[in-house]
Amino acid sequence: MKEIEGGICAVAGVSAYGVKEGKYGLAVILAEGPAAGMFTRNKIVAAPVVLTKGLLETRPRLSAVIVNSGNANAFTGEEGLKDARAMGRELAETLDLDPESVGVASTGVIGHRLDLSRIKGQLPGVLKGLEASPAGSLAAAKAIMTTDTFQKEVAVELKSGIRIGGIAKGSGMIEPNMGTMLSFVYTDADVPADVLEAALREATALSFNMVVVDGDTSTNDMVLLTATGKSGVKPCMETLDEFREGLTYVLTTLAKMVAGDGEGATKLIEARVKGAKTAEDAKLAAKAIVRSPLVKTAVFGKDPNWGRVIAAVGYSGAELDPEKVSLSFAGGAEEVTLVESGKVSGSSGSLESLKKVMESEEIIITVDLGLGEEAATAWGCDFSYDYVRINAEYTT
Repeated sequence: MKEIEGGICAVAGVSAYGVKEGKYGLAVILAEGPAAGMFTRNKIVAAPVVLTKGLLETRPRLSAVIVNSGNANAFTGEEGLKDARAMGRELAETLDLDPESVGVASTGVIGHRLDLSRIKGQLPGVLKGLEASPAGSLAAAKAIMTTDTFQKEVAVELKSGIRIGGIAKGSGMIEPNMGTMLSFVYTDADVPADVLEAALREATALSFNMVVVDGDTSTNDMVLLTATGKSGVKPCMETLDEFREGLTYVLTTLAKMVAGDGEGATKLIEARVKGAKTAEDAKLAAKAIVRSPLVKTAVFGKDPNWGRVIAAVGYSGAELDPEKVSLSFAGGAEEVTLVESGKVSGSSGSLESLKKVMESEEIIITVDLGLGEEAATAWGCDFSYDYVRINAEYTT
């Protein structure tokens, strides 16, 4: 497997483009084939999620996706659902597509009606710009951004020749019970919808579901995976494993981009938990570390207050024995062990080494529970002064 240029447009059969006018963007992605999706588990479900989830449940196939940024079209009732349908229908009628094959996604402020006139006004420019090129993917990735500071895209080519590419947006209101944020992923593998769904569910659990920026689950979370089949490669037992591995790599890469671009973030935190009795215990402990406001603020302040990690693991719900827990921090070329099998390092050099680690832009926290063989990794970011500023001024 190797990374390649081009984002989603590295995949044969995909064309895309997008425009951004201030806070308001619009993107269109054209790609025909079987499709699967993962959606928010927030009980307040945005209208485009209701619509797109319903389409895939009826017929798991897409020919296009239309995405707007700046307005979430969430908590907008029946009128919001009508607006989401109108948005998809506008694209379908313009391109002579089946409206039931057009996925719709939105992101932005909750509780406001869509300005359909703005979307209709932007659509001709988007359609004119549609192209199967790296520029098309990049334009679409930029158009769906809200508080993101950079576009998020990645593509890989597998040994079998299959390509997988994805784009995502996400910076705040992020802790999934499903894939958080918006992400649109494509492959040229010849894969049926049921296989796509199983692979997407598995890859999402290992990637997007392990990201925490602020502990809030969005109303609009959506991850869509479409297979164009243009490579002609039908994954067999061996290549299906490779396909799953490639999909997990793409989603994990996007997930880490989201974590590193958390609102106001200055550092990426990676929490690795091993030695857990169960997989769920490992997941609980890893996510508790990257969710903890006290861990996040310590990382931002470069404060070597490692006890906050121990506390987070302790309340995570994971089974543990304090006398078996080990803890280490790593960053850059520095790595320091602070606790080993329940014993705290008495070395003054450990604290000095930890201070150097805390200067790094990426910090890896490793906890060994010493109880079993299960492991999990989660990603998050620090809490900075800018996080408060961005969210205090989100609509103003």
